[in-house]
Amino acid sequence: MSDDLSPRELSAALRDLAGSGEAPAPTAGAQVRRRAAARRRRRHAAVWGGAAVAAGALALGLTAGLGGGSGDGSGGRPVPPAAPSTRSAAPDATVDLAGRTLVVGDRRLPVSSGGARHPTEPGRMTVVAKHRTKRFTSESVGLGKEYDVTLPWVLELRGPDGATNYVVALTYAEQAPGRQDTTRGWIGLRPADAQWLYGHLDPGSVLSVEGRAPGTPTAPR
Repeated sequence: MSDDLSPRELSAALRDLAGSGEAPAPTAGAQVRRRAAARRRRRHAAVWGGAAVAAGALALGLTAGLGGGSGDGSGGRPVPPAAPSTRSAAPDATVDLAGRTLVVGDRRLPVSSGGARHPTEPGRMTVVAKHRTKRFTSESVGLGKEYDVTLPWVLELRGPDGATNYVVALTYAEQAPGRQDTTRGWIGLRPADAQWLYGHLDPGSVLSVEGRAPGTPTAPR
């Protein structure tokens, strides 16, 4: 930038120097011009610096107003979780103990449930795990000491009170579903039906077990 000032700029520079309280210049020559030019450069730098800060603040404000970052909550404040629904969802499958059937959509599968001594309890139950095969021993099911069986296509169920039950393939009594209630409370299916159901229900699916098997006592009120 040139240090040469026009007479008008020189007069303005002298007024600025006088107003700033600085001592008068010993001469009105090159020294005054250099001093005035330096002040002008400082003023320009301050103006541009302030403009940059203002632009940065404006950009930050626009970003915050638009949510900041991606819309999935990964930037800025986390997105609060949605409020849980207070409406009970329709079950994914319904077990009719009296009719010895399990209904999924338009498909009806024959079942065998618990008999008079060990009836299957009604209620809503949730699938909490799936087992391609699962071993049941005397300790796990409360049968005689010699009881030990491994069954395929097992859905593990859990009730609101923490009670556990299972949907299993009755490989040891394939003719029982739809005809007899031979389990100790489990919901037994024919192996092919158990395999099909295993592929259609996942953890989180809900089964509604309703009614009582024929010949079992009514639950006390």
